[in-house]
Amino acid sequence: MSAIPSSIPLRNDLLGEEPYGAPQLDVPVCLNVNENPYPLEPDVVSSIAQRVASIAVELNRYPDREHIELRQAFSDYLAKESGTRLRVEQLWGANGSNEIMLQLFQAFGGPGRTALGCDPTYSMYPEYARDTFTTWKLAHRHEDFTLDVDRTIDAINEYGPSMVLVTSPNNPTGTVLPHDEIEALLAACEQAPVTGAPEGAHPILIVDEAYVEFRDPGTPSAVSLVPKHHNLAVSRTMSKAFAFAGARVGYLAADEGIIDAVRIVRMPYHLSAVTQAAALAAFEHTDEQLSTVAHLRQTREQTASWLAQQHYHGENIRVAPSGSNFVLFGTFERRETIFQDLLDRGVLIRVVGPEGWLRVCMGTDEEMARFRQAFTEVLALHDQA
Repeated sequence: MSAIPSSIPLRNDLLGEEPYGAPQLDVPVCLNVNENPYPLEPDVVSSIAQRVASIAVELNRYPDREHIELRQAFSDYLAKESGTRLRVEQLWGANGSNEIMLQLFQAFGGPGRTALGCDPTYSMYPEYARDTFTTWKLAHRHEDFTLDVDRTIDAINEYGPSMVLVTSPNNPTGTVLPHDEIEALLAACEQAPVTGAPEGAHPILIVDEAYVEFRDPGTPSAVSLVPKHHNLAVSRTMSKAFAFAGARVGYLAADEGIIDAVRIVRMPYHLSAVTQAAALAAFEHTDEQLSTVAHLRQTREQTASWLAQQHYHGENIRVAPSGSNFVLFGTFERRETIFQDLLDRGVLIRVVGPEGWLRVCMGTDEEMARFRQAFTEVLALHDQA
């Protein structure tokens, strides 16, 4: 419950709102926030400590507000990871991809502007819209959670959004967005007008690739389309596959014009010297940082297969195809009860997404064994009910 008294003049549109956040509970198995469960290797930790120690004597000075060295590291990484070399001017870093998204809403949203999403989708998007006084509209996905491209294009033409947000792999469903569908949306955005903007302005398409490193091998990244499209912005993060959630480092790949627009709204010196140093050290050990990705991808496939063989009230459990490090599964008449029964057994997952569905992120082999054991017990309990 909120402790905000009525005597404090909170914004009217925030009255009754609660802070966003997944539960942070002290339980043996936490599988609810899509982290990489494996800790950093000792040599990575050592490199971070050395980098931070080397800049500690200069913490009385402001950091490089343009974080040029880190943006070059983003460029080097993406050239290897996505096969696309971008200039420093086409890249931007921030405190997690959450700040990247908020900066995009600050730059391109606002009163009289509309942002369009495709639900089910990341639950923070409407909060970014709320916080920037941007109207939030939705184009519903197909029943199997794939994007309804025609419906989305119709919504673009109907609402005239300044931003269109799609997520690949999608959160919370894990659905991967094919390149031809991204290009169809880009083509629509390049022709559509923007309501509330000067004549000649067209929507930007934002592709959120927070989980993209978990995609199946051979699947291209939207980063490869950035050099060809002035209205494309691709958001990335080091929090997930890079096992760097605690460092809070996100980054943006886009046309130089979009980057410059974001630079207008960024806070002065928004990325600390310590954050920049830690990220640079992590990029020195890219292979080590991503060494668990293939195993987590395999764990995802094994978990999805196992879940699909389970039964709830005599029916096979449905599992959404995922290209991420989590699996959405259902459907349950009272998903909160399933969640609580698992929590009672020391396993924390997430109540998120469409009604009746639950999401589990991939943990260590030992954690996933605990999840399977606990879920088997919970299913048996409900079969008896």
